[in-house]
Amino acid sequence: MHILCLDLEGVLIPEVWIEFSKRTAIPELSRTTRDEPDYDKLMRARLEILRRHNLGLPDIQKVIDGMGPLPGAHDFLAKMRSRFQVIILSDTFSQFAHPLMRQLGWPTLFCHELVVGADGMVENYRLRMKDHKREAVRAFKALNFKTIAAGDSYNDVAMLGEAHAGIFIHPPANVIAEFPQFPVTRSYDELEAEIMKAAAD
Repeated sequence: MHILCLDLEGVLIPEVWIEFSKRTAIPELSRTTRDEPDYDKLMRARLEILRRHNLGLPDIQKVIDGMGPLPGAHDFLAKMRSRFQVIILSDTFSQFAHPLMRQLGWPTLFCHELVVGADGMVENYRLRMKDHKREAVRAFKALNFKTIAAGDSYNDVAMLGEAHAGIFIHPPANVIAEFPQFPVTRSYDELEAEIMKAAAD
């Protein structure tokens, strides 16, 4: 039995913070886990920027409501779900994900949660658990599943390394250079071919 673990942002949907950065014209919000490997440092900076500009969860959700999956993502995911058990392991937040999960056909998603005040301001964030992507893959392996994982950023590397097979999709050059052990794909067709190759090994 195989489980396929996929990152969400940059793999199936656009990067929420990049879209929000464009809409608000705040370039500092465009930094993602492709740029900053320390997730806590990244999130603390984001929360500080939101406070400084008096932006809350409703402002972010308004942007998300206008987003959709990446081109081809829905069909790719449907095809993978017909062949494997698929779990989305993401460092996004439940308050962000709902409209996009609907557009993707409600795949299973493990992610984090924002702490939001009555005024809609984001006060903090709550991890589901530390290093949850790697821990989820480790747990699936303990249940005797062969696990294949795909992602695009620094925060996916631990998951890719823990899986029986790890694959990059659309990673930036800096991540490729630091982690040359993982195959690099540039399209869903290429990713599908690598997944099927890993499943056959």
